[in-house]
Parts: sequence; structure tokens; C-alpha cells
Amino acid sequence: MLVRRAVAALLAVSVTVAGAAPAPSVDVVIERIAVGSCLNQTKPAPILSTVAKAKPNLVVLMGDNVYHDGTPAGLHDAYATLGTHPDFVKLLEAAPLLLAVWDDHDYGDDDAGAENPHKVEAKRELLAFFGTALDAERRDRDGVYVARTFGPPGRRVQVILLDTRWFKSAPTVSLTGKRTPNEDPAATMLGEAQWTWLAETLRQPADVRVLVSSTQVIPTEHRWEKWSDFPRERARLLRTIGESGASGVVLVSGDRHRGELSMLEDPAVGYPLWELTSSSLNVPIPGSEANRFRRGKVVEVANVGFLEIEWGAPEPRVVLSLRDPAGRVQLEEAVPLASLRARAAALAAPPPPAVTSPE
Repeated sequence: MLVRRAVAALLAVSVTVAGAAPAPSVDVVIERIAVGSCLNQTKPAPILSTVAKAKPNLVVLMGDNVYHDGTPAGLHDAYATLGTHPDFVKLLEAAPLLLAVWDDHDYGDDDAGAENPHKVEAKRELLAFFGTALDAERRDRDGVYVARTFGPPGRRVQVILLDTRWFKSAPTVSLTGKRTPNEDPAATMLGEAQWTWLAETLRQPADVRVLVSSTQVIPTEHRWEKWSDFPRERARLLRTIGESGASGVVLVSGDRHRGELSMLEDPAVGYPLWELTSSSLNVPIPGSEANRFRRGKVVEVANVGFLEIEWGAPEPRVVLSLRDPAGRVQLEEAVPLASLRARAAALAAPPPPAVTSPE
């Protein structure tokens, strides 16, 4: 209990965490977001110092933030270990804002979904560790999905954290044990309540939207967990983005223990959809796998993702990158914000104001 109280005190002083913060001020302009996943609390994590040195405005932990044995007691102990991890403590001391959501290993057993018998206890542990306020919306509904919006009009960033665990149906598995697409119309990734919430959230005004999914959305070919295990749900996600009229959507994901960048052009969205996969913070697994949507190489070392929004550039853009523990850029792509709008909306939008350099 002393360890948990100490962690709670540190969190309260050093970082504003998901659910604990008041409504963000319109004066908070987000220019650099760090995203990461798959953090083993028993191993060194020097990359967290790299994150701290980069001074992001916001840190997003996308799941597998600890690893445990599948029991509530094991999860409690895993969080307690993370709370005293020296590299994690340094991150908390440097991060002005932090948001977190879970994946399977900080939720339940491997690939766990709606069937997890300990999900209520897992939710309690996550909310307690990250200092979630007692009156936060996350406490009053199933799952841990949440959204936060920062910044004034014209520089407004919306961060949407999906819960891909609490409601997720069981995958379809062949007689040989191979995962196959689940085409059941009743199968779900998000559950109807979260789907309704997501559609409403995407209709709120924002210039850049960071949509966080613990598992990959765009890749379809590897044999591990991904949205294409539920083809109807993947198509629904793309359709929901497009029908909402939401511009500026960028996907971020984790889970795979290697990093990559994917891009999908689908008429349901109306503009190119980019996905930055950042994994793992300290337990990378070398190797590659098929992904016809990949742009650039696979990053096989420990990595952290960055989204750097260049609001004041002549052509405003978001730079997506993956960096290694030494801070070296392993993969990078600059995406103009004007390209993240449906064509009709882009044609109707006024040109950006000219930017002049001071003499």
C-alpha cells in the first residue's frame, strides 16, 4: 500500500493523467505527442529517458503497459513494480500530460476479450494506477475508452483512445488452430455503446485527430491479432470515420513488438489513412511479416513513436516517426494536414494563411 500511495502521490504532482484532468484549456497547443506500447516492468527501459528528453506535450501509452500472470493479484503487483521503475519515474517527472489505455497483457490473458472474468478488477487497477478521478466518465461505463481535446480552433487536437478489449468477441479459429476472419454480423470489436460514442466524438470539431487502437487497423496479412480478424468491424471503422466527416485522422497502434508505418486509401474514408505502429518500448522481437500497406521499413529495435504537428509551417503537416533508445530516427513520414481531408471538403476549404518570416 505504501508503494501504491507513493506512486499516486507522484502521479498527482508530476503528471495530469487520463480522467483526472479538468477540461483542457484552449490555450494548450499540442505540437509533439509521444506514443508507445509493450513495456515490461521488470526490464530496463532506457527509451523512456529518450521520451523525457524530447519534451512531448503529451504521452500516450497504448497498451501492454505492464505484463502479468492473468490474475488480479498479479496485475496489482505488476503495476506496483512499474510505479517504482526508475525509467518510468523519470518519464512521469517530465511528462506534462499522459493518457493510457490497455491491451491484452494489462487486461487479462493473451488475446483476451469480453470473456475475461477479471476485467472489472483490471479496470479498477488501471484507473487507480493512473490516478483517474472518482467522478471521471470512465468509471461510470463499461470499458476504459476516453477522448480528450486540446488547443484552440485552427490548432485543435483530439485524442481518442479506443477500448479494443472489454467488448471484443472471440476470434474464429480453424481446426488447425489458425485464426480466420470472423464474419458473424453479431461479432464486435467495440460494442454498440462505444460505436455510438465514437461516431459522436468524431463529429466534434478538431484539426488533427489521433485515433488510438491497441491492435493494428490497416495491416491484414499477419497471423496475429488485428482488426481484419473482424472484417465487418474494420469496414465499420473506416465507414464511421468517413460518414462523420472527420478530417485529420491519424491512427496509432502497438502490440506487434516491432514498428512500422502503413497507409490505406479507401473510399469509405475519403482521404489517405496513415497508421503509425510503435512497439515495443523495451521488448522488441526482431523479424518482419507481410504488409502490403507498409511504407518504409520494419523497425526491429525498441522504439517510441512521435507525432510532431508543425502548425506554423507554410504547409502545416504532421510528421510521423519512430525513434530508437538513442533518439535516432528509424522511420519518418511528413503528412500534409491538407491531405487528411475528404476531397470535397479540401476543395471547399479556404487556403491557409500565408506565413512570412520576420526580418
